[in-house]
Amino acid sequence: MKADGSKIGNGRQSLGKTRDEASGKQGGRGGRGGREVQTSKALSKLLRHQAENAGIQLDAEGYAPLDKVLSWPPLKSLKVTVEEVQSIVTTNDKQRFSLKPKPGASSSHGCDAAELLIRANQGHSLKLDSASLLEPVTLAAGNVPPCVLHGTYFAFWPAIEAAGGLKPMGRNHIHCATGMPGSEGGVVSGMRNDAQLIVEIDAEASLQAGVEWWRSDNGVLLTQGNEQGILSTAFFKRVTGRRLDVGVLWEEGVKEADLPQGINATVPRGKGRPHGRGERSRSGQQEE
Repeated sequence: MKADGSKIGNGRQSLGKTRDEASGKQGGRGGRGGREVQTSKALSKLLRHQAENAGIQLDAEGYAPLDKVLSWPPLKSLKVTVEEVQSIVTTNDKQRFSLKPKPGASSSHGCDAAELLIRANQGHSLKLDSASLLEPVTLAAGNVPPCVLHGTYFAFWPAIEAAGGLKPMGRNHIHCATGMPGSEGGVVSGMRNDAQLIVEIDAEASLQAGVEWWRSDNGVLLTQGNEQGILSTAFFKRVTGRRLDVGVLWEEGVKEADLPQGINATVPRGKGRPHGRGERSRSGQQEE
């Protein structure tokens, strides 16, 4: 472990034992196995949404003390170990978390929860300073991705059009990807694999119009939209179906067609309802 506060995870460096060493199970990517999924979901819920209610203070970069995180009742009841957390950070297929030592931590305490900090890389509803948590994406910096995509579902599309664009819907940001999941570009997060509609976004035009963009440590493109919290349909370069051909719905900010009549627009299981309540009820925005 580095004692200089450098980050651990996201393929950079591993602390302690790997998942295979800690559990004795065969290798694989994050998200497999009941206990690992349960632990990852609990970490996401706490670090993205519930830290304040749990009495856990996040620092300016969104990090929380790991010992306090593991003392949160849902995680404490699972008896989650530091080694399990390290494994989730380094192997999770969405790279949702970052782990780093506290400033001045001893390298001999790599498995001591009291010496470590953890954060969710994106997806917060807790109010955090984007500039401290995320990398700015600007025209001046020349780091605007050529491809910016948002994935959504048929069931949510009418609400998106009625709103005049995409909204964070309870989170701090709208989430976008720089390519399709599983593409050669190595996109790991920013869009669910079962998205039914793909919204291609003109990020450069939106930046010119004053919309701010950010990039998380795991490569997700994030924006709060305009002053009204909307990423306008004016920046929709093209909207098409991902697996089902529904034609071109929008092109260059202009509506071309509605969804075909008779299309199955039921809300996918686990995605909530377009106008429901709770973490899963995010019209036009999916949990990542």
